[in-house]
Amino acid sequence: MAKEHPNDSDLTPDEVEDRIWELAKKIDICMFTTWDGENQRSRPLSARVYRDEHAIYFLVDIEGHKNGEIERFPTVSLAWVDSGGHKYVVIAGKAKISNDRAKIKDLWTDFDKAWWENENDPSIRLLTVTPNDGELWDSPNQLVASAKMLVAAVTGKAPDFGDNAKIKL
Repeated sequence: MAKEHPNDSDLTPDEVEDRIWELAKKIDICMFTTWDGENQRSRPLSARVYRDEHAIYFLVDIEGHKNGEIERFPTVSLAWVDSGGHKYVVIAGKAKISNDRAKIKDLWTDFDKAWWENENDPSIRLLTVTPNDGELWDSPNQLVASAKMLVAAVTGKAPDFGDNAKIKL
C-alpha cells in the first residue's frame, strides 16, 4: 500500500532528518520559492548546505525581486528534485539577507565566477535559510518504480513508492 501520510515511513525521525540533509547537499540546485504578498515566485539557486550550522546558504546579487520579498515575507520554501532517482526534498524556513563578507568569501567557489568577477564584488549578498521543517519522498530507482507502476496497472492497487516523512528540523 502506498504511504500517504506524512509520517508513514519505515525510517526513524533521525534517519529522516539525516536523509533530508544528505539529499539537499547532494542534489545542490533547488527551487527557491518566496511570496510577494500575492503570488509565489520560484527560481533555481545553488544551495550550500551546512547541517552542522543548521543553515542553507546562497550567494545572491544585491539586485533582484527575491530580496524585497524575503524582507517582507521571510518564510521560504526550498525544493530539491532528483528526478532520475525519484527522490524529493522540501525544506521550509526563515530567510534573511546580509552582507557578511567573511561568509561570502568562505562560500565562494570558481562556479560563482559565472555571475561575479570575484568574492569581493560589492553586489554579492549572503542569503541564509534557517530550516524549520522538512519533508522527504525517498523512492526507489527508475527501474523499480517502473516495475511497481506496471504491477499497479495490472492489479489496480496503488504502488508503494518508498518513504514519505515530514519532520521538524
